[in-house]
Amino acid sequence: MSNDRFNHNGSGASGRALVLHPCLKQRVENGRDPKARLDEAVSLAHAIGLDVVHAELVALAAPRPAMLLGSGRVEAIRERLAMAPVDLVVIDGELTPVQQRNLEKAWNCKVIDRTGLILEIFGARARSREGRLQVELAQLTYQRSRLVRTWTHLERQRGGLGAVGGPGESQLEADRRMFDQRIVRLKQRLEAVARRRELQRKTRRQVPWPVVALVGYTNAGKSTLFNHLTQAQVFAEDLLFATLDPTIRALDLTGGRRLVLSDTVGFVSDLPTQLIAAFRATLEEVLEADLILHVRDIAHLDSEAQRHDVIRVLAELGIDAEADDRVVEVLNKIDLLDQEALLRLANGSRRRPASVPVSAVSGAGTEELLAAIVERLWHARDVIEITLAPGDGSGLAWLYRHGEVLSREDAQGEVRLRVGLDPANLGRWRKRQEAARPIA
Repeated sequence: MSNDRFNHNGSGASGRALVLHPCLKQRVENGRDPKARLDEAVSLAHAIGLDVVHAELVALAAPRPAMLLGSGRVEAIRERLAMAPVDLVVIDGELTPVQQRNLEKAWNCKVIDRTGLILEIFGARARSREGRLQVELAQLTYQRSRLVRTWTHLERQRGGLGAVGGPGESQLEADRRMFDQRIVRLKQRLEAVARRRELQRKTRRQVPWPVVALVGYTNAGKSTLFNHLTQAQVFAEDLLFATLDPTIRALDLTGGRRLVLSDTVGFVSDLPTQLIAAFRATLEEVLEADLILHVRDIAHLDSEAQRHDVIRVLAELGIDAEADDRVVEVLNKIDLLDQEALLRLANGSRRRPASVPVSAVSGAGTEELLAAIVERLWHARDVIEITLAPGDGSGLAWLYRHGEVLSREDAQGEVRLRVGLDPANLGRWRKRQEAARPIA
């Protein structure tokens, strides 16, 4: 099996690391500032417990097929590493297997790319059985593509006419079969997870409560907002990918309304396709949601670029965030803005009504957010007139708990009500009344 993983303890990796962000000259990547990309790469390394001793931008005229970087830059970094050795070099970009192998030979240390680093973070953070399965599938899919470099030294021993594979080829094929068999088993187990989640969603639809999903760039404050709204104790820390396993909680609102709030894994620029595929069963919670809250770190230098990254991932899931009226932008971390920035934000929010400024830490704006949620989910409520017998205390309590009583008149031995009910609760009320009718 490939030995691509670097040593780490139970909670993540450890050791000294050098972080490099290659950037093409005269070009801004995906609307992002290269320095911001480098800072994010350092944060990713910190998230796995690495001690980043040095980080730098590496300007490229064009990527080199053999080692990505030019020979002069490779040699300069080799000399740096000779004077101050590290355990790991992180290339904040995509490396081919050949490039990774050649850089490791040139620098005499382990080298991983952005995808490998993100997969390591996910591997260390996943806690649930489902999360571990998803991460393992993503890691095996990634590692399988790099098996060739592990056995190159044996392939050279083959000799002859090549009609019969040598020891390297047979070992490589054996490893590939082992990976393929494990991948098939993992996919089968995850298909069972997907079926179970679908059954859970069907059960929730029968209740039925609307589902609200939190999505956003990693470290945008989704879990902090989730905790503030639900009084839950979900792990929330100033770390990239603090939350991997989805958490679902019921949230009671005014007027007897209730919804289900779902906290999901954060997205990131250049999120590995292996992870999107592996986490599809989890991310289907977003596809099924009645409302999607896109939580943004509005105080971040690259907030707009992060927004576009999230929109791209949602598009891969089949959600057009620009056109889907289920999507509401939550502009988080307003507590970090100065007065001038707050004024600009307020003016921008008026131009974009599908956005709500909040601070998940202080709670500022969360009442307005809940009001916006109620407006979006229950704007289509039906107002009906109901007459109850005075002894029907349970029916009266049900209406006050699940609806909005607009008027009440107690007269002539009856209780007459005008009640606003959302479509789901109206259906529940009618079923309740049918069940209470005496059988003729």
